[in-house]
Amino acid sequence: MERGRPKKAEITLSEQEHADLQVLAHSRSLPHSVVRRAQMILMSAEGYSNTAIAEHFGLTLPSVGHWRKRYLSQGIAGLYDVARPGRPRSYGDDHIATLLNKVLKDKPKKATHWSTRLAGEETGISKSTVQRYLHLFGVQPHRSKSFKLSTDPFFVEKVRDIVGLYLNPPDKALVLCVDEKSQIQAIERSQPAIPVGIGEIEGTAHDYFRHGTTTLFAALDVASGEVIGQCKARHRHQEFLSFLRHIDKNVPASLDVHLVIDNYATHKHPKVRAWLAQRPRYHVHYTPTYSSWLNQVERWFGLLTQRALKRNSFKTVTELTRKIDSFVEQYNAHSRPFVWTATADSILQKVERLCKVICGTPH
Repeated sequence: MERGRPKKAEITLSEQEHADLQVLAHSRSLPHSVVRRAQMILMSAEGYSNTAIAEHFGLTLPSVGHWRKRYLSQGIAGLYDVARPGRPRSYGDDHIATLLNKVLKDKPKKATHWSTRLAGEETGISKSTVQRYLHLFGVQPHRSKSFKLSTDPFFVEKVRDIVGLYLNPPDKALVLCVDEKSQIQAIERSQPAIPVGIGEIEGTAHDYFRHGTTTLFAALDVASGEVIGQCKARHRHQEFLSFLRHIDKNVPASLDVHLVIDNYATHKHPKVRAWLAQRPRYHVHYTPTYSSWLNQVERWFGLLTQRALKRNSFKTVTELTRKIDSFVEQYNAHSRPFVWTATADSILQKVERLCKVICGTPH
């Protein structure tokens, strides 16, 4: 019989076991303890001693040995903590199923949507427990979101056309997303803002003075992210034609120009159509009705509102216009294109699922 300590059992990993442990070791959502244990097993399989592993993670030798034994006997399941004993559940599966069915399928008599208190009154479950189970199952009856399905008879064709431009743009051509942000108000706050501080958020007065409006015409280059912008006093086909001429001056004559625009009447005015018809290098792609989300410049308008307009105060329209021009200039200095990842098929599948939920058919 050999004397002394028994030899340390070696950990040998198959390709699948090594891949599974790598997933755990690099996870950002799992508990840190599980991630660290997976890293310990990987180091052990690479030949590191328990002492080296303990020093690396700042643990004790018995702790490292404990998790090695757990892995050898139970595999990856052994890296997770054993469920600890505690008080038995107050509500069984039937109670929870009743709660979920009530919230998902019925409407409360006293309100338009369920709250934790209303659901608790109906099911006899405490409001705090209702809140925990709704959070656990991802049910949020207090929230709602809006949607609008397109009624365009050529919705499918237009989606495939525009998404194709984004994912596979044509050679020797420029793809521009063009639109206007109308009625931008020059708003002056009635009182100075309260500055942000430690433990305090910025405060602004709820009332304001209006000093007129301006309309921003913008064209976003899909490839580079740069924006061509012009502020104009009105929002008519004359201003849109003037902006198209401005685009024409700023785009090299050797390139074709593909314009992604919506169905606003200004864009389809006879004089606009005639101007485009006289210039064969311009190709117009209309978004489907109620589908401005397909136009990437709408996302840029959101950035403009968030970063330059929402919290600002303007005493004149001229001041507002200067701020917008300054934002465009600064944005173009460090512009980056939006990364479009959705395919036409994925968009149409999402619309199909929505139609099934609403009316039970995919159309």
